Amino acid sequence: MSDPRPAPAPLTYFVDGMDCASCVRKVEAMVGRLPGTGDVHTSFTQQTLKLALDETRTPRTTLESNLRALGYQPTLRGKPTPTPSPLPGGDVHTHAHEAPVPGRAWYASPAGRLVLLSGALLLAAWVLGFVAPALSTAAFIAATLAGVWPLAGRALASARLGDPFSINTLVTLAAVGAVLIGQAPEGAVVVFLFTVGELLEGVAAGRARAGIHALAALAPRTALLVHGAHAHEVSADTLEVGQTVQVNPGARVPADGRIVQGTSSLDDSPVTGESVPVVKTVGGSVYAGSINADGVLHVQVERAAADNTIARIIHMVEEAEASKAPTARFIDRFSRVYTPGVVLVSALVAVVPPLLLAEPWHTWLYKGLALLLIGCPCALVLSVPAAVTSAVSAGARRGLLVKGGAALEAIGGVRTVAFDKTGTLTAGTPKVTHVRGLDLPGPDVLRLAAAVESGSSHPLACAITDAARTARLILPAATDARALPGRGVTATVEGRTLSVSAPTHAAGRIPLSGLDDEISALEDSGHTVVILHDATRALGLLALRDEPRDDAAPAVAGLRALGIQTVMLTGDNARTAHAIAAPLNLNVRAGLLPEDKLRMIGELPGPVAMVGDGINDAPALARADVGIAMGGGTDVALETADAALLRSRVQGVVELVLLSRATMGNIRQNIAFALGLKAIFLITTLFGYTNLWMAILADTGATAIVTANALRLLRWQPRKGP
Repeated sequence: MSDPRPAPAPLTYFVDGMDCASCVRKVEAMVGRLPGTGDVHTSFTQQTLKLALDETRTPRTTLESNLRALGYQPTLRGKPTPTPSPLPGGDVHTHAHEAPVPGRAWYASPAGRLVLLSGALLLAAWVLGFVAPALSTAAFIAATLAGVWPLAGRALASARLGDPFSINTLVTLAAVGAVLIGQAPEGAVVVFLFTVGELLEGVAAGRARAGIHALAALAPRTALLVHGAHAHEVSADTLEVGQTVQVNPGARVPADGRIVQGTSSLDDSPVTGESVPVVKTVGGSVYAGSINADGVLHVQVERAAADNTIARIIHMVEEAEASKAPTARFIDRFSRVYTPGVVLVSALVAVVPPLLLAEPWHTWLYKGLALLLIGCPCALVLSVPAAVTSAVSAGARRGLLVKGGAALEAIGGVRTVAFDKTGTLTAGTPKVTHVRGLDLPGPDVLRLAAAVESGSSHPLACAITDAARTARLILPAATDARALPGRGVTATVEGRTLSVSAPTHAAGRIPLSGLDDEISALEDSGHTVVILHDATRALGLLALRDEPRDDAAPAVAGLRALGIQTVMLTGDNARTAHAIAAPLNLNVRAGLLPEDKLRMIGELPGPVAMVGDGINDAPALARADVGIAMGGGTDVALETADAALLRSRVQGVVELVLLSRATMGNIRQNIAFALGLKAIFLITTLFGYTNLWMAILADTGATAIVTANALRLLRWQPRKGP
């Protein structure tokens, strides 16, 4: 019998204020304890919560009220929702990590208002100390309690929802304890510094998100949709695959697609980071967000707005948070034990010396409260995700797309990089590299051969005609063109019958004596040779080869300089593979089927990164410790890989390694600073040199410094040379 209950509804919430790692962990823990929830995904970069919710077990209102109780403001995306009734206390229940939204000043946010309130009360109490000393203590108590009230509310909500040792709990205990032992002035300072630190952390999170928001704004909101000879403006979001749009000079391309009419220079730097404009013509691919420089283009849409390059980059950055680095997972586990341990140690420090050693209660209670503040895990928990988010954002702006923290950490530790050949180390299309005239000058050989091949779509024919076009040769008209499968092409040009044939076919029709050694040498070096001839004699020789990318050699050298081995895995024959690999100083494994590549990945010294672009590379990309797809490759390769090079540059592999190593260095600095500073203040507190406001400054200061250090990665640039 089928289950009559409806399937869990997929929901997406914008969660205002959920913009730090501890916020995400708190929300995930709360949602995970609710019955009927599943497929939970959170993103502090986008401040979103996605889940499937069975509302017969947990009503949507329960989920939303729990989020508000924790200090967040949920807004359901895609469906109108009534404005929630405010909680007692009004805005002060909004989480203090909230980053100012675009167009709103920090002081207009709830977090900013809380800082201003606690700061004003603290200042008023300090002034009263001079004007009316008798009222000073009461003023400091009022300032402390007013500032700590929203924190206490969130601490109680966290405890009720399964997290009794939140940061709010620690600060609340310390502030209230300070009042009880007669240290209200320090309690007020503690609350003020804590709210300032939380606001600064939110501002920093906003900076990390700004790059992604700017990327989302690259695609234009409107497009010129072509209907016959006319074009009219429509919303870019409504474009469908197969439609044609017009892109005028100076305008941004509204959708991923292919040029069907026109030639122009396109500035792809907003999307790929490529600084040099690229000339593209009919058949060329274009990205949404690229800037058309000088010509009118007609572009056929190949991807809807939700699936264009920009949308896919943003999605990959969002998904990067879901794949935590091993270091981040370890810190998450450590912090779950660390915070309760801090509370236990603080309690023991507060009560054991007075009870067992007859020490004064006030002194040791004070030290115990200071330890509570020093033990706050904010800086430690933030150290990894802040660095990873900054690095992923920086990489995305340079065409280096990494799908997760785990992949980002793994890339820097690879020992071997395996490359596919065609489309990865090479451009994937043959080029004319050698033209020799026998009875004709070289340019005439190319001109006539291009004329014969002008009606063919074979890759070799396209390479010959492209070479003639690049040389600005004027092609004569060709008639009676016929393709001879496996042998060549023949046509009538300038009144005589000419053929472009493979040497084996040409040798059966005309003498090739004297050319055998040259043809063999070219074929040994990986070239494909064709002969231009008439009915009686050879007129010229052309050699073509899929050449290595311009940056392949320096990229391979750069990897070797970083201590990484390199190898080529290809399905091509050994002769062609060695011809390409030799100048790159690459080891070669040739004649491999997809299953052979899969086996080779397991045999190479690991960890192994695989770089490829085709469908046949997908199994190897998935099997490798890190799969890296070239951006011009197939969708299957891009979806299977852990990272992608949007600019289709081999040098991007080196840059990924450098980005990973810079990120891991940043993380090690953050962890060392967070733990080192706490260790110093722990010792100074036990010896009586640290007071409460210095203790909270240690936590707030460490959080601010760790965040600032992580944000340095937003300005990351690959260094020149290895």
